[in-house]
Amino acid sequence: MKNFLLLWLMAGTLMLVGCKKDALDTEPDPTNPTGPITPPVTPPVTPPVTYNENESLYLGNPSNAVNNENNFSNYLLDEGYYALSYHRDRGIANWVSWHVQQSDIGAAPRQDDFRANPRLPASWYKPDNFSYSGFGFDRGHICPSSDRTSTIQANSSTFLMTNMIPQAPVNNQVVWANLESYCRTLVDQGNELYIIAGGTGEGGTGNNGFASTIDNGRITVPSHVWKTILVLPQGTGDSSRIDERTRVISVLIPNENTVTNNWRTYRVSVNDLETLTGYDFFSKVPQVIQNVIEAVVDNL
Repeated sequence: MKNFLLLWLMAGTLMLVGCKKDALDTEPDPTNPTGPITPPVTPPVTPPVTYNENESLYLGNPSNAVNNENNFSNYLLDEGYYALSYHRDRGIANWVSWHVQQSDIGAAPRQDDFRANPRLPASWYKPDNFSYSGFGFDRGHICPSSDRTSTIQANSSTFLMTNMIPQAPVNNQVVWANLESYCRTLVDQGNELYIIAGGTGEGGTGNNGFASTIDNGRITVPSHVWKTILVLPQGTGDSSRIDERTRVISVLIPNENTVTNNWRTYRVSVNDLETLTGYDFFSKVPQVIQNVIEAVVDNL
């Protein structure tokens, strides 16, 4: 009986030894028989950023801006109420993009809380409330304060200095303001708008004469301001409702005090602005439709 138990225990030990390979669940490496082959690691795939209807970048990111400090000339800031590409060395936005509809227009008062944007990288110079003082240029909103009056927070967001450009006072307060007002008239009439705007070039003429920069060279004065506006009747399924008949208004206005008050004088095509800036506007619109609507100069 004693010998039988010993044989039975030895057989069990052999069975356990025989199961070791299954426990490892790997094949031996031919170059290293004592170790397993390490299965390849597949890196995680980062999904592309997508935006919902009515969000600022729903119809595209004009310069493929990214939120990376190393991308200092094309740095993406999404403020929720609008998005922008910022150029560290110019001290202004390359462009600002936003959507406006009736729900964005309310009774919130103008906040006038001009301030530096704390979301810029810590090592970067941050234009503040006084950066434009005494140079003869307005702190010109790109996304207008009056387009964001649904709440105090929404209006306050437009006073971040990353939403400003040095703008000749007559340009800012007259022709640019007239176009902004016209856009809100379109909204009051039952439309929603996708808008992109910015400044280009270097050197404008304000109340103190011509200047290429202000704030000890840290902020570039653009030579022109531009804007492109895609107009849709209020509704849903925006991307499917854009067709060859969709109205697009684009302007290119000298950054000078000698401009007229009529924004229609300065109308151009989207193609003209793309050639000038190098940006790709409304890139999420099917190309066959872009080819039509971006070649037309608005005449309404």
